[in-house]
Amino acid sequence: MTGDELLEFVNERLFKELKDLKVDETTDKRALIVKSVFEDSYNYMKSGTLLRQVINKLNELDFEDYEDRHAINDMYETILRDLQSAGNAGEYYTPRVLTDFIIEMLNPQIGERIADFACGTGGFLVSALKHLEKQIETVEDRRIVQSSLFGIEKKPLPHLLCMTNMLLHDIDSPNILRDNSLSTNVRDYTEKDKFDIIAMNPPFGGVEEDGILINFPTEFRTSETADLFMTLIMYRLKETGRAGVILPDGFLFGDDNAKLAIKKKLLSEFNLHTIVRLPNGVFAPYTSISTNVLFFDKSKPTEKIDYYQVPLPEGLKNGFTKTRPLKTEHLQGVKEWWNNRDKEDKNACSVTIEEIEKANYNLDIKNPNNGSEEKEYSLNELLSIMRDKSDNIHRLLGEISEALKGVEE
Repeated sequence: MTGDELLEFVNERLFKELKDLKVDETTDKRALIVKSVFEDSYNYMKSGTLLRQVINKLNELDFEDYEDRHAINDMYETILRDLQSAGNAGEYYTPRVLTDFIIEMLNPQIGERIADFACGTGGFLVSALKHLEKQIETVEDRRIVQSSLFGIEKKPLPHLLCMTNMLLHDIDSPNILRDNSLSTNVRDYTEKDKFDIIAMNPPFGGVEEDGILINFPTEFRTSETADLFMTLIMYRLKETGRAGVILPDGFLFGDDNAKLAIKKKLLSEFNLHTIVRLPNGVFAPYTSISTNVLFFDKSKPTEKIDYYQVPLPEGLKNGFTKTRPLKTEHLQGVKEWWNNRDKEDKNACSVTIEEIEKANYNLDIKNPNNGSEEKEYSLNELLSIMRDKSDNIHRLLGEISEALKGVEE
């Protein structure tokens, strides 16, 4: 088939039948995966002739061949990386350098269950898979790893991209749900719903509807999406579990009732041992918001927090950019410091829990060892400075004008 006949088959039969697949408790999981992927998918190709050409090219690929499959895998990851600068699509992609770093620091082991409750295109899960593959020695190890990864993604496009990503990384039946992670009451989670490792970059800046808020205890209710995800993570982390979460500066210094309640629970029930402060531009050009990676585990209450400010490389005064992105070597310093924290490092400092409590749980700590900090001005101070500079400019222009008149005369 080609042309209009092929288009009609794809639009009227293929997509429709895949969306309407009948599933029950006996259905093969792969059929459920196909149904969930196609439920909100549409064919956007308008030319049946071009579609035929695409199908012909795909038919030349051997998905059973190791080299072909991994070449496709590499190309697909390049496409996902390009999405980072594609407007709203950028929200689906966390730089691989960062997902690899967080997973390396969390160091998951075979047999541990790993989750991302806003998994986008699956970056954290792929990083975890690659980390675990180095430990595989037997067929049983591989079977365990295959079933260790769990993700949830709310939006249909990134869910589809994530499923494809998992399949290209040899996960035969990806355990990736298309759902809103915040739509379940956190009080209903039992031990079987908890994970050893949680690594994620929760969406921030978003607003959740009132119907979602009732799934959280009153003191944690807030419309800020990232705050709700932090609460969710605390309810779904196993005893002795470990987490690495990317959060904006606003979480660190926020002092509204919900943020304070979340931070108090985090520090009293979990060990927030490390905050890695990322430079500006890590998520450029999608957002310029300053971000941090919070590492914590459920081993004991927090006694002190170690901070590490990742420095900008020489020549990048204002932060990373699309053309000069964050690279692996930029995180080498924090990696070397991680297991040798007694060694003096100007980019690192520590704060005790007593100091945090005294500061009303403000986690936005400036490193006293890392050079002089720029003074922070209030809005009134900034306006006053601007007025003074404006007056000074007008005065200088007046003097120049008078001087020019004298020259003309």
